[in-house]
Amino acid sequence: MAPQFTIPKTQKAAIVEKTDAPLKIVDNHPVKQPSELAPGECLVELDCSGVCHTDLHARNNDWPLPAKLPLIGGHEGVGRIVAIGEHTQSSPVKVGDRVGIKWLAYSCLDCEPCRKGLEQSCINGQYSGFTVDGTFSQYVVSWVTHVTPIPDNLSSAEAASILCAGITVYRAIKYSKAKIGDWIVLPGAGGGLGHLAVQYAAAMGLRVVAVDTGAEKKELVMKLGAEKWVDFRETKDLVKDIKEATDGFGAHAAVVTAANGAAYAQAIDYLRMGGTLMVVGLPARANLSADIFFTVVKSINIIGSYVGNRQDAREALDIASRGKVKCYYVTKPLSALSETYEGLAEGKIVGRVVLNMKE
Repeated sequence: MAPQFTIPKTQKAAIVEKTDAPLKIVDNHPVKQPSELAPGECLVELDCSGVCHTDLHARNNDWPLPAKLPLIGGHEGVGRIVAIGEHTQSSPVKVGDRVGIKWLAYSCLDCEPCRKGLEQSCINGQYSGFTVDGTFSQYVVSWVTHVTPIPDNLSSAEAASILCAGITVYRAIKYSKAKIGDWIVLPGAGGGLGHLAVQYAAAMGLRVVAVDTGAEKKELVMKLGAEKWVDFRETKDLVKDIKEATDGFGAHAAVVTAANGAAYAQAIDYLRMGGTLMVVGLPARANLSADIFFTVVKSINIIGSYVGNRQDAREALDIASRGKVKCYYVTKPLSALSETYEGLAEGKIVGRVVLNMKE
């Protein structure tokens, strides 16, 4: 017998009505009832939701792709399935399962990108907290084929940030083709994505050069497994310092999670022959500037890496569930979302903020 859940008619939610209006937190937002779910949809009662830099872009609507308005943001939710739409066929999950809601809310699984394993670039894709309502609410509607089962030995708060930040950096490192013993540079290493990237890279046997600024971030990344540290505010010559840190030849790979164009331009200079630049961080408006002569002569690879597919999600969570990766986070109530956005905008958040949806 599937467990029975009492589903309220209304819930607490954080709503962006307009980009120039204050974030509105209400406690009377409607909850979609089980009878209203379409086949393939599920209703998830959330324990918590991580907060990501992408949520700030959605809130400000400053990307080249427009977010829907009004909008409930958020895409790192963990909770239990409390209902599944009638006539859903062959559901891989059931009522009562603990699952994660990711940035990729839905993909058709049948267009060419989907068939090639690039579900996250699906032509018909829907995105949590961007094109469909996300996880800054107590209940969220998602799709049974795209929620991700959470390993039993991983807490909901720890799993939340793995669902976006973790998957994103894990996939980028995986596709950088860096091998055990190779040097990898991680600009933005002390941030939400970066501090997880340090751990995934170390777990995969890579030697990490962490690039960021400030004593608190340095202490964190060195504790998490970085071998070398470069402070981008204190250095006189970032490229020279990174080359010196990597046997004088430069790094084999760089995964840039920093959301500014300059971090990308420098990478071409500090990568060694045959090195790979993984383009991950998404500035609102910036061009990728690379010296063409040296990109060619050094045989540099430049690869865009966008979150991850369903398999990447399971692998990233599995690694975390075995204690190889820990998310450094603080827990706050939903009412702290506005101040969290301010901290993200100023680059002052170390690690991750997770909102408790039960408060």
